[in-house]
Amino acid sequence: MTALIAVVGRPNVGKSTLFNRLTGKKLAIVDDQPGVTRDRHYASAHVHGQNVTLVDTGGFDPDSDDPMQQGIARHVRAAIAEADLIVCVLDGSASPTAPDREAVALLRRSKTPVIYVANKVDTSQQVSAANELYELGINELVTVSALHGRGTSELAQAIASKLPAEPAPAPVDEASSALPRVALLGRPNAGKSSLFNRLAGSERALVDARPGTTRDPVDARIESHGHRFLVVDTAGIRRRPRVERGIELVSVLAAIRSIERAQVVILMCDAAAGVSEQDARLLGLCLERRRAVIIGFNKTDLLKKAELAKAEEQAREALAFAGWLPLVRLSAKTGRGVPELVGLVASATEQYKRRIPTGELNRFFKQVLERHPPPTSNGRAPRIFYVTQAESEPPLFVAQSNAPEYIKDSYKRFVASQIRKSFGFTSVPVVVEYRKRKQTQR
Repeated sequence: MTALIAVVGRPNVGKSTLFNRLTGKKLAIVDDQPGVTRDRHYASAHVHGQNVTLVDTGGFDPDSDDPMQQGIARHVRAAIAEADLIVCVLDGSASPTAPDREAVALLRRSKTPVIYVANKVDTSQQVSAANELYELGINELVTVSALHGRGTSELAQAIASKLPAEPAPAPVDEASSALPRVALLGRPNAGKSSLFNRLAGSERALVDARPGTTRDPVDARIESHGHRFLVVDTAGIRRRPRVERGIELVSVLAAIRSIERAQVVILMCDAAAGVSEQDARLLGLCLERRRAVIIGFNKTDLLKKAELAKAEEQAREALAFAGWLPLVRLSAKTGRGVPELVGLVASATEQYKRRIPTGELNRFFKQVLERHPPPTSNGRAPRIFYVTQAESEPPLFVAQSNAPEYIKDSYKRFVASQIRKSFGFTSVPVVVEYRKRKQTQR
């Protein structure tokens, strides 16, 4: 097990900038506006020769009456409780504040080793001003500029000196390192974070009735009903004209990148609000990227039986262009449908990786051609000679033809449908590329 390091502090002191600097990657969203980070954000890092896990946290303001801030405070306390070492970030360009004093008092009670960092000390001339933070009663202060990298090597050395002795390396768990990656996608307030917490078995993601709570993608390794996955919670994606520049736009881009990295996407739709054009757009986005998809029809506990049947009919009509995808009635709040969902995710993962032997594929295709050969187009009768599976993860099939440009789109959809039905690709888009067979040289 690697040591866990929690990065804490009041809002807008540069925690996420320092988090990105230590990980060497732009993982956390950074903006001058306070309160950008809300959930705990975990990432692996290599600090001064040691492998560690860093946890970025939201700005700590325990005296706030806002439910969102109270939720963030719970997450900060949870990160402190599970940490082996705490990095408390303070603003070296400002005088100590009441939240700073509260944070320091909380850390003294935790009995976990703490490194106090004065951030935003961009030049050596600013060090004396940062020394004002000693008023908080701390014994040692590391001055850094997370934005420019100044002092971060000294900080890394200080972290390494306070880490617990590293245990003997455990055997590599190949299965764990290759866990299927599942992304939760959907509009704001569709219940993604509630499902994420249900699967994780704890409050890993902050849940609030107001939409837009999740901003950074948050992930967790989960084991549920005999299956193990890496599940990624993402920010809700609104229609493009409504997306605000800055933080929300970056959140949306991060959610889209999560689709690229996932094998399976659970598209969360709000049964009570109804499936919208935006849900259909997000589904199209997943299919364009050839990801396995399961429709999570959430909040079904809010509807009566007749209302639910009508809502599901409306959902299937709105998503009719991918009517072959499974739709699961869910209640992330009560757990309804979650076992079925987990089973479908396991099946979708297997389909995403599935490879059909060429012999079996062509025996099937011979039967298809005998029953339904490609129709004549513009006086040309295209022929298909054989089909192979060129790729898996995701599946890609290639059909060799004498005249691929004359094969109608309707026939291409028919062939894809036949492959899907015959080989059980119920959650994965089937893509067949038609290529002209090369003439053999004599």
